[in-house]
Amino acid sequence: MTVSKKELLDLERGFWTGDAAYYAANADAECLVAFPEMAHAISNADLAKTASKPRRWRDLDIDLKGMVEPGSDIVMLTYEAHATRENGEIYNALVSTGYVHRTNGWKMMFHAQTPIEASAKG
Repeated sequence: MTVSKKELLDLERGFWTGDAAYYAANADAECLVAFPEMAHAISNADLAKTASKPRRWRDLDIDLKGMVEPGSDIVMLTYEAHATRENGEIYNALVSTGYVHRTNGWKMMFHAQTPIEASAKG
Protein backbone atom coordinates (compact mmCIF):
# COMPACT_ATOMS: atom_id res chain seq x y z
CA MET A 1 0.00 0.00 0.00
CA THR A 2 1.47 3.33 -0.97
CA VAL A 3 0.32 6.20 1.17
CA SER A 4 -0.08 9.75 -0.10
CA LYS A 5 2.33 12.29 1.43
CA LYS A 6 -0.43 14.87 1.18
CA GLU A 7 -2.84 12.65 3.14
CA LEU A 8 -0.33 12.17 5.96
CA LEU A 9 0.67 15.82 6.08
CA ASP A 10 -3.02 16.78 6.21
CA LEU A 11 -3.40 14.41 9.18
CA GLU A 12 -0.36 16.00 10.83
CA ARG A 13 -1.75 19.50 10.38
CA GLY A 14 -4.96 18.31 11.99
CA PHE A 15 -3.09 17.14 15.08
CA TRP A 16 -1.54 20.61 15.41
CA THR A 17 -4.82 22.47 15.02
CA GLY A 18 -7.59 19.98 15.78
CA ASP A 19 -9.70 19.46 18.84
CA ALA A 20 -10.24 16.44 21.09
CA ALA A 21 -12.71 14.90 18.60
CA TYR A 22 -10.06 15.08 15.85
CA TYR A 23 -7.54 13.32 18.09
CA ALA A 24 -10.06 10.64 19.06
CA ALA A 25 -10.90 10.00 15.40
CA ASN A 26 -7.32 9.94 14.08
CA ALA A 27 -5.15 8.41 16.82
CA ASP A 28 -4.83 4.67 17.31
CA ALA A 29 -6.24 2.94 20.41
CA GLU A 30 -2.86 3.52 22.07
CA CYS A 31 -0.09 5.89 21.04
CA LEU A 32 3.53 6.10 22.11
CA VAL A 33 4.53 9.72 22.71
CA ALA A 34 7.89 11.34 23.45
CA PHE A 35 8.00 15.02 24.41
CA PRO A 36 10.42 16.73 26.80
CA GLU A 37 7.61 16.86 29.40
CA MET A 38 6.19 13.35 28.86
CA ALA A 39 7.24 10.05 27.35
CA HIS A 40 4.95 7.02 27.61
CA ALA A 41 2.18 5.01 25.98
CA ILE A 42 -1.12 6.86 26.20
CA SER A 43 -4.67 5.76 25.45
CA ASN A 44 -6.71 7.36 22.70
CA ALA A 45 -9.05 8.96 25.25
CA ASP A 46 -6.21 10.42 27.34
CA LEU A 47 -4.40 11.68 24.24
CA ALA A 48 -7.60 13.36 23.02
CA LYS A 49 -7.85 15.21 26.36
CA THR A 50 -4.50 16.91 25.60
CA ALA A 51 -6.16 18.78 22.70
CA SER A 52 -8.51 20.77 24.89
CA LYS A 53 -7.81 24.05 23.08
CA PRO A 54 -8.60 23.78 19.35
CA ARG A 55 -6.80 26.71 17.72
CA ARG A 56 -3.73 26.50 19.96
CA TRP A 57 -1.32 26.79 16.99
CA ARG A 58 -1.19 29.10 13.98
CA ASP A 59 1.18 29.85 11.10
CA LEU A 60 2.18 26.18 10.95
CA ASP A 61 4.91 25.31 8.47
CA ILE A 62 5.88 21.68 7.96
CA ASP A 63 9.16 20.92 6.18
CA LEU A 64 9.12 17.18 5.44
CA LYS A 65 12.57 15.62 5.88
CA GLY A 66 11.79 11.98 5.21
CA MET A 67 9.16 9.28 5.00
CA VAL A 68 9.49 5.49 5.00
CA GLU A 69 7.02 2.62 4.73
CA PRO A 70 8.64 -0.27 6.63
CA GLY A 71 5.53 -2.41 6.07
CA SER A 72 2.41 -2.32 3.99
CA ASP A 73 0.40 -0.90 6.89
CA ILE A 74 3.01 1.25 8.68
CA VAL A 75 4.51 4.57 7.68
CA MET A 76 6.91 6.88 9.53
CA LEU A 77 7.64 10.49 8.74
CA THR A 78 9.91 13.13 10.14
CA TYR A 79 9.81 16.87 9.63
CA GLU A 80 10.67 20.27 11.01
CA ALA A 81 7.68 22.15 12.37
CA HIS A 82 7.61 25.91 12.77
CA ALA A 83 4.51 27.35 14.41
CA THR A 84 3.22 30.08 16.67
CA ARG A 85 1.49 29.26 19.94
CA GLU A 86 -1.80 30.95 20.79
CA ASN A 87 0.15 33.29 23.14
CA GLY A 88 2.38 34.44 20.25
CA GLU A 89 5.45 32.39 21.23
CA ILE A 90 7.38 30.92 18.29
CA TYR A 91 7.90 27.14 18.46
CA ASN A 92 10.27 25.05 16.34
CA ALA A 93 10.70 21.30 16.64
CA LEU A 94 11.95 18.18 14.97
CA VAL A 95 8.94 15.90 14.78
CA SER A 96 8.54 12.20 14.02
CA THR A 97 5.19 10.46 13.67
CA GLY A 98 4.25 6.87 12.97
CA TYR A 99 0.97 5.76 11.45
CA VAL A 100 -0.63 2.36 11.18
CA HIS A 101 -3.34 1.62 8.63
CA ARG A 102 -6.56 0.30 10.18
CA THR A 103 -9.84 -0.60 8.49
CA ASN A 104 -11.01 3.00 9.01
CA GLY A 105 -7.86 4.73 7.74
CA TRP A 106 -4.44 5.84 8.94
CA LYS A 107 -4.09 6.24 12.71
CA MET A 108 -1.26 7.91 14.61
CA MET A 109 0.48 5.34 16.82
CA PHE A 110 3.74 7.18 17.60
CA HIS A 111 4.59 10.86 17.95
CA ALA A 112 7.74 12.59 19.18
CA GLN A 113 8.82 16.24 19.30
CA THR A 114 12.22 17.67 20.09
CA PRO A 115 12.21 21.47 20.39
CA ILE A 116 14.94 23.23 18.42
CA GLU A 117 16.27 26.75 18.68
CA ALA A 118 14.79 29.26 16.24
CA SER A 119 18.31 29.91 14.90
CA ALA A 120 18.50 26.24 13.85
CA LYS A 121 15.71 26.77 11.34
CA GLY A 122 17.14 26.25 7.94
